[in-house]
Amino acid sequence: MPETRQPFPPPPATPRKTSPRSGGGWLPHGYRLDAHSHAQGQLVYAAAGALATTTERGTWVAPANRVTWTPPGFDHSHRFYGRTDARLVVIPAELCDALVAHPSVFAVSPLLREALLALTDRREVRPGAYERLRAVVIDELTATPEQSLHLPEPRDDRLRAVTDLLHADPGRTTTLTELGRAAGASDRTLSRLFHTELGMSFHQWRTILRIHHALVHLTNGRSVTDTATECGWSNPSSFIEAFTEVVGQTPGRYRADLRDDAQ
Repeated sequence: MPETRQPFPPPPATPRKTSPRSGGGWLPHGYRLDAHSHAQGQLVYAAAGALATTTERGTWVAPANRVTWTPPGFDHSHRFYGRTDARLVVIPAELCDALVAHPSVFAVSPLLREALLALTDRREVRPGAYERLRAVVIDELTATPEQSLHLPEPRDDRLRAVTDLLHADPGRTTTLTELGRAAGASDRTLSRLFHTELGMSFHQWRTILRIHHALVHLTNGRSVTDTATECGWSNPSSFIEAFTEVVGQTPGRYRADLRDDAQ
């Protein structure tokens, strides 16, 4: 993609009544945008690379086949993985009711991808062209089911102690009972907290955490086998099965798409 697009805009120091309609640029691995909010909605798309969006509700990860959505008023931060071709499309507040009222991630269809690229690459030649193309984006998103790689974060101190240990080492194979000893809680209590606070089992939460890290490793050029080992899977086959179920494509296909996008 061209290197001459406007730089990806940093978060404003204070909320603004108006924002650029779109923007984008190549960002280095590890680039961060600290916590901020907007009076308008924002779509952020990594046409190459990957990004993580974090709010008080947890973290969403979007590889190149997904786009993140943040409605107005939500404090959020971004982190980018790999050399990322980041694209931003602003959705005016009056149009945001057409989309979900919470941060999310959506699958990117071929039509949606091309519309997002056009909105962030092209100059508006005919009056109203930008609004018409943005309407196509909104229509595509309203017809697309959410595919959130969402990792919720707990409030309970005991559960947070467990998730902090897993964040520090996603590949650890420690059982919930062993983690409970470190957190001062029984495995039964922790299992109940995972369901009541996070809406998923311990196994499901740890799998999503590992997939988040796997996406980062693959984006950084690691092999499928090395990624499986580092993220805690006993063999590549079980990793491929879990990754495909969550992401919607095999890790090998994901790596191949990254190479294609970088060319």
